[in-house]
Amino acid sequence: MEAVARRALEAAGAELNALTLPLFDPAPAYRADGPFGGVPFVVKDGGPFVRGVPFTLGSRALRGAVADADHDLMARFREAGLVALGQSTAPEFGLSFATEPVRYGPTRNPWDPARGVGGSSGGSAALVAAGAVPLAHANDAGGSIRIPASCCGLVGLKPSRGRTPCGPLAGEAAFGLQVEFAVTRTVRDAAALLDAVGGPSYGDKYPLPAPPVPYARAVRTDPGRLRIAVTTAAWTGTPVDAQVASVTVDAGKVLEWIGHHVTEDAPRLDAEDLVEATALGAFASGGALLRAAPRMDRSLLEAVSRAVLAETEACTALGLMAAIDAQHRVTRAAGRFFAGYDLLVTSTLGALPAPHGTLGHDDPRHTVRSWLRELFAYGPFTAAFNVSGHPAVSLPLGQSREGLPVGVQLVAAQGREDLLLAVAAQLEQAVPWRDRRPPFAVG
Repeated sequence: MEAVARRALEAAGAELNALTLPLFDPAPAYRADGPFGGVPFVVKDGGPFVRGVPFTLGSRALRGAVADADHDLMARFREAGLVALGQSTAPEFGLSFATEPVRYGPTRNPWDPARGVGGSSGGSAALVAAGAVPLAHANDAGGSIRIPASCCGLVGLKPSRGRTPCGPLAGEAAFGLQVEFAVTRTVRDAAALLDAVGGPSYGDKYPLPAPPVPYARAVRTDPGRLRIAVTTAAWTGTPVDAQVASVTVDAGKVLEWIGHHVTEDAPRLDAEDLVEATALGAFASGGALLRAAPRMDRSLLEAVSRAVLAETEACTALGLMAAIDAQHRVTRAAGRFFAGYDLLVTSTLGALPAPHGTLGHDDPRHTVRSWLRELFAYGPFTAAFNVSGHPAVSLPLGQSREGLPVGVQLVAAQGREDLLLAVAAQLEQAVPWRDRRPPFAVG
């Protein structure tokens, strides 16, 4: 299996520009009798993740960095039996919804090479969509699992804050916005992987209780008649593409046909609160970089990254508290909403997968906040649930007239991945996607 996966990864990596390094040879050690024993996957160039493996965070300015310990989640991937064969591309410092770093160039979408794969876990999504590996590591601080999943026709689960570990270097990654997990082809695989790697590490700041049933069982369990809200209205006020919105509306109709009670409704969220709260994640990235690499050559950074470092240095304690207050307002509004509903259904993106160059991370006109507003005009629905900590999943429930994937996002109450995955499995059965293949596929 490993030899076949290596050939597939080399072919897909070259065609899609989705790998940052030559394949690992040999692969890092893994537990062969784990539940995923021998299954190939890739890890994201998202920071110190695999002991002994170099990383760049997609940046020309970061050179010679090597992880000196496994991330806690990587240790669990090893125990589960996953075989890490390579490292996938990501935008510089993970700060974009497009995987187009200057260092590596754009990662191409297997559905249309002129279009992007989303970000920041874009390389992982491209390789899974092309059939090179069945699943891949991804993380998400504003939509970075769900948006690439939507662009590439995959299942992208962002677990609840605290469901997967973020150590050993972080106690709360990006002020609690960032969650580690994966992109997969099926709901079943997402559930089985979460069973294998979920749960807090010692001392984690946001530990959650164990789920009421294993997730692999939840996807085979009828959740009963649920109260579900559907919206295609972006909190930013930006228009949503008609094809994208129609897929979300159709998902609501399918859920009603299944037997759920479906209403048009949404949390009352303030768009500027979302910008302020999400800026916390950017400042967390900036602070980590300033501490770890204080002498990096900033002339080699892309323009938005330079703005992040400059604004991180200029941020005061009062400014930080104002952003935390905005985070609390979003969290409380979302919490009140889920007191009346079991699930929320939204579009994942506000548009179809964007052509390369649509999001200009190297545009010197941007401040941190103007950049976030541009991101949220493209992907307005995801970041709210990084701020609030709720679990969310993007499902590939539709395709555009052009044949491009269209994702629909499901969100559940805090800690209710079991409910989220149960309904996702119902939709997967009602609107199956497993036989769809992009024009470029290796497996």
